[in-house]
Amino acid sequence: MSVNAPTPSAGTPAGAPPKILVVDDNEVIVKTICLKLKGAGYRVATAQDGAEAMSVVRMEKPDLILLDITFPPDVAGVPWDGFRIMEWLHRVDESRKIPIIIITGGEDIKNKDRAMASGAVAFFHKPLNHDDLIKVVRATLSDAPKPA
Repeated sequence: MSVNAPTPSAGTPAGAPPKILVVDDNEVIVKTICLKLKGAGYRVATAQDGAEAMSVVRMEKPDLILLDITFPPDVAGVPWDGFRIMEWLHRVDESRKIPIIIITGGEDIKNKDRAMASGAVAFFHKPLNHDDLIKVVRATLSDAPKPA
């Protein structure tokens, strides 16, 4: 399914379930997605904004990222959005190959086109169909080459 042939993160021990980072500023959405992912057997990390996402990616080395596009303006003045986060991830060697699935409330087709052109492997609109999301997560992670 994935065009970019992601590779599993070096942060996942052999035999451990994949770790998924959920980045969204809506606490209810984060909790709901986390429950569904944990129920499907995945390990989960969370972040509520771009700066936190960068820190969590460095520490947790997720195998997959579920990323919202829109975030409230940052108090530090850095306008993080999903596109800026993707841009940063693609510049850093250790996170360059982590597959990203976009989840957004925006209905703008331009966002979908831009997200896919920026390297996202899938795009979902809120409210989510969690069964479809889990299917795409499984397909994306199973498409990733296994370490030798």
